[in-house]
Amino acid sequence: MDLTLLGRALADRSGERRRRVALSTLAIAGITAVDVLSAVRIGRAQRARARMIRMEIAVTVNRSPAEAYRFWRDMENLPRFMAHLESVRADDLRRSHWIARGPAGHRVEWDAEIIDDQPNKSITWRSLPGTRVPNAGRVRFVPAPGDRGTEVRVELRYAPPAGALGRVVAKLFGEEPEQQVRDDLRRFKQVLETGEVVRSEGSPNGISVRQQAMQRPAQPLPSSRR
Repeated sequence: MDLTLLGRALADRSGERRRRVALSTLAIAGITAVDVLSAVRIGRAQRARARMIRMEIAVTVNRSPAEAYRFWRDMENLPRFMAHLESVRADDLRRSHWIARGPAGHRVEWDAEIIDDQPNKSITWRSLPGTRVPNAGRVRFVPAPGDRGTEVRVELRYAPPAGALGRVVAKLFGEEPEQQVRDDLRRFKQVLETGEVVRSEGSPNGISVRQQAMQRPAQPLPSSRR
């Protein structure tokens, strides 16, 4: 409305008054552009928040908080128990590059940074701006009651993108993302307590976490018939 009124005023003015109206029109147009850009960004942020998946999962590990923290703090250990991760490369003490392999060989990659690090207590991280799969999380290492080891509490949130990539991410995390995180923590417990993921006779050949995640419970041998 302001631009329309200024446009009409511009047509009716001349000389210095026309110049002043023109400057006012440019200023209002600039403010309008900023408002439109802000509205677009707010709309995108609201849609991302609406898609945001949040979860909080815990597991008790028969190790001290220091041991559990030290293992997790080495980000390159994460693919040892997180089934969806192919690799995590530590670029420095805070930044890392993550690669997850999805269905049909699709890859999802992002960079992350540790934003709060309290030795033996907690680690908080988030994806860097511009990632196609915004995510953030925190893991806390709390002494378990009765000197029973450590409660590892994971808080995770991520926003699957829309479109084809969103469908890949949805398949990557499965229909029950909370169950997948529970399975990851179960494997974390096994690795920390035994040094490896416990496997059964029903697990496929190979040592990757992805193969181990496909294992089936061991079954009794069929009885022979006479």
